[in-house]
Amino acid sequence: MIPARPSRQPDLPVFQVPAWAIRRAAVESDAEAAFLAGGALLALDRVMRADYAWAGAWRQRQGLKCAVAAVRLSGRREEEAQLRDAWVLRRPGDDAGPSGNMYGAWKRLAARPLFLEAETLKGVVGLLDLRWLDELEAVPHWGEAAARETASPPHAMAQIVSRIMALGAAYELLAWWVADQLLKEMMGWPVALPLMMAQRQSAYFRAERSQKRLSPDADGFTRALTLSLADAAIDAVRFAGDIDRRAQRLMDVVPKLRAKGAGDAIDLLLSEDAVSGSLATAKLSRFASRRLFERLLEFGAIRELSGRPNSRVFGL
Repeated sequence: MIPARPSRQPDLPVFQVPAWAIRRAAVESDAEAAFLAGGALLALDRVMRADYAWAGAWRQRQGLKCAVAAVRLSGRREEEAQLRDAWVLRRPGDDAGPSGNMYGAWKRLAARPLFLEAETLKGVVGLLDLRWLDELEAVPHWGEAAARETASPPHAMAQIVSRIMALGAAYELLAWWVADQLLKEMMGWPVALPLMMAQRQSAYFRAERSQKRLSPDADGFTRALTLSLADAAIDAVRFAGDIDRRAQRLMDVVPKLRAKGAGDAIDLLLSEDAVSGSLATAKLSRFASRRLFERLLEFGAIRELSGRPNSRVFGL
C-alpha cells in the first residue's frame, strides 16, 4: 500500500524557524543561548510530531551525517557514499565492516523507538567497536538523574556527555549517541533524531583564545552544546523542508506508476536514506524494480545516489 502524505495547513510555515530564534551576533550569556535553543527546538518539535510519511528518510539521512562524523573521529575516512554502499549493498548476514557498523548505530537510533537501557547500550557499544565497561550499566540512571535535575535538555545532555566521556576518549562516540537519545526522551518524541555527533566539530566547542577543543568539564561547554543543538535543530528543520518537497514530487507521480508492488518501493524510499536498485520484494522482482526506478528517475521523483552505472542506489 502506498502511504498517504499527511496534510498540513498550507499557510503554516512548518519548516521555518522563528526569526527571533536565529543567532545574528555573538552570544554573551547562557540565558541567551537557552533562548535560541528553545526557539529552534520548538520548530523542530513541530516537525517531529507531524509524523510525515517521509520522516524515516529524513531521520536516516540525519543519521548518515552523524555516522560520517563518527567515522572521522575514529580515524577512518569513509564518506557518505561508502557508508551507504556498505549498508545498502551488503548481502543478508554480511558484516558491514567497522565503519558500516558505526552507520548502523545511528540508523538504529533513527529507525525505531529505543530507551536508555543496558541491553540497548550493549548493542550500540558493539556497533561502535567499543569495550563494554561495568560503569556503562549506570548510564540509564545518569540519564534519569540529568532529566530530573533540570528541565533544560541541553543542560541534561551536557551532563550525560560529560559523565560518559570521563570513561575515556573512545567513548565520545557513545556519549553523543546517548545525548540524542536523552533529547528524544525529554522532548517526548517517539523516535530519536540524530543531531549531535555531526556537531562535534562546531566552532562553539573551541576555546576563544587557544582554539583548543573544550573539554566537557570546561566552563563554556554547556553553552557550546546549547548553541550547537540550536544550530543542529535549525539545520534539521530546513532539511525537512527539502525532503518534504522531494517527497511531494514522488507522491505526485505515484498515480502514473503501473508496476505491481510499486507501493513497497515507495514505502522504502520514504523510510530509508537509500534503496538498492536491485530491490526484490514479494510483489516486485528485481527486473521490475529496476524498471520502476528508471521510471521514477525520468519523472525527476528520485535521485541516483552512487554515480555508478551498475549496483546503483536510489533515494529522495
